[in-house]
Amino acid sequence: MLVHLAIRDIVLIEKLDLSLAGGLSVLTGETGAGKSILLDALSLALGGRGDGSLVRHGAQQGEVTAVFDVPAGHAARLLLTSNGLDDDGDIILRRVQNADGRTRVFVNDRPSSVALMRAFGETLVEIHGQHDDRALVDTGAHRLLLDAFGGLTSKAESVAAAFEAWRSAQAALRHQRERIDAAAREADYLRAAVEELSDLAVETGEEDILAERRQTMMRSEKIAGDVNEANEELSGAGSPIPGLASLLRRLDRRRDELPGLLDSAIERLDVALDQLSDAQTALEEALRRIEFDPRALEATEERLFALRAAGRKHSVPVDELPALCARMTAELAELDAGEERLAALEQETEQALDAYRGLASDLSERRTAVAAELERAVMAELPDLKLERAAFIVEIGTDTQTPSPFGFDTVEFWVRTNPGSRAGPMMKVASGGELSRFLLALKVALADRGSAPTLVFDEIDTGVGGAVADAIGRRLARLAQGVQVLSVTHAPQVAARADTHLLISKSGEERVSTRVAEMDMDARREEIARMLAGERITEAARAAAAQLMGEGSGGGDAAGQAGGKPDAGGGGRGTRRAGR
Repeated sequence: MLVHLAIRDIVLIEKLDLSLAGGLSVLTGETGAGKSILLDALSLALGGRGDGSLVRHGAQQGEVTAVFDVPAGHAARLLLTSNGLDDDGDIILRRVQNADGRTRVFVNDRPSSVALMRAFGETLVEIHGQHDDRALVDTGAHRLLLDAFGGLTSKAESVAAAFEAWRSAQAALRHQRERIDAAAREADYLRAAVEELSDLAVETGEEDILAERRQTMMRSEKIAGDVNEANEELSGAGSPIPGLASLLRRLDRRRDELPGLLDSAIERLDVALDQLSDAQTALEEALRRIEFDPRALEATEERLFALRAAGRKHSVPVDELPALCARMTAELAELDAGEERLAALEQETEQALDAYRGLASDLSERRTAVAAELERAVMAELPDLKLERAAFIVEIGTDTQTPSPFGFDTVEFWVRTNPGSRAGPMMKVASGGELSRFLLALKVALADRGSAPTLVFDEIDTGVGGAVADAIGRRLARLAQGVQVLSVTHAPQVAARADTHLLISKSGEERVSTRVAEMDMDARREEIARMLAGERITEAARAAAAQLMGEGSGGGDAAGQAGGKPDAGGGGRGTRRAGR
């Protein structure tokens, strides 16, 4: 439930800190005092539409904080965990509204989005009133309420799961058909490509090996030319070795003629001839080792160029050609076995649809039976609300040809306001006052089933009085036994049954502010007397107020008593000022 509402600089409210209890809390005050401001501020904290005009004149920004205490397992706590938010303690929704229209949202002090805040708001608070932009506008909510009333929520979840299973099977079948169709269109190409790549028999890393080998051969070709030329110089017709050898012999013969003169020259020529002979031998060895084969280079280049051409043709690196061949082979195999798999998926899809249809048909039958029960329950509440000539209708449209996660049914609450008139959607046919009473009757019939922990009723007693207002008060009190109820009211019959009575008023002359006071028993009696008598409060009005309060605390209707407290106001617990 809503345990605390803090408002800063919103319209006429400068500062307000309001603690709320369970049961029935009513908000009363003169027209224009600011009751609607409180609801507008609460709506802002629940993800309602922001507007810079909500900021108090002269302020740069306004702020609303709503604190909720909800039990473990509540949908709001599941929403916290699913969004990675801390779910320990209270749920705190805070909205900062700037005067320029910008807005900031915080959930448990973490920056968030308006959409997420609205999702929290929908699980925590329902606001009912005479305005179509409040609760139950979405007909999807009607279906949820009907399922909650009849205990069909688990069946509805099973239908939703079966629908998703069928859709998944459908998606798998569609994907398989698309793959088979695509493969069939490319079957000839695939077979030719697989044959080509299989013949090519590419090995991973082969391109690098061939490229390195080719570079080595090309370098060897160039080196071999130079070595052969050097060898020709030493071993060919122009070789200097024979001439040097002849010269050495001639000098050697002249050595004895002049002893010691030619010894050094002869020794050096002898060494030179030995070195030249060694160089000749080394060059010949080098030629044998290089032994360049042009045909091997040609074969290497042909293989390398063939691999690279295949890579360009298939738009993949050469090293990925083996994987491509494997994929194409698998696609061909899948094409061959695809029809069998397709038949199996078709059968699975048909079985999933049959399972869904069975569950959805059963749910439709149960909804029809529960709809009649809900109609009777709501109709039982209408006479006391002076709608005894009206009819409440749960309109169920069933279309077995259009499956949905919700089953075959669309559910909408219809009403007929008078005998002989045409029935139609509740939100369109009923007037503002009638709509409020229909919604109240519906909430009473639903009790705590499918309800948010906090219900807000905005002037649902407008335009009624006497017995009708008393009936509204009794039903609000009955609702408050199970959930927290906040009611903005002008009816003393409703105010008299409150557990907590909050008075909304304005103060100040130059700078008007709205204030909220939680009243004790005496103040409550005086306020209810004012609501009965008007501006001038008489002793008769005070006596009537005391009688109403006595009935509200001790009396009740046959269907369920209010269970109010004799001193709901808490004996003067003080005044909460909204402006200074």
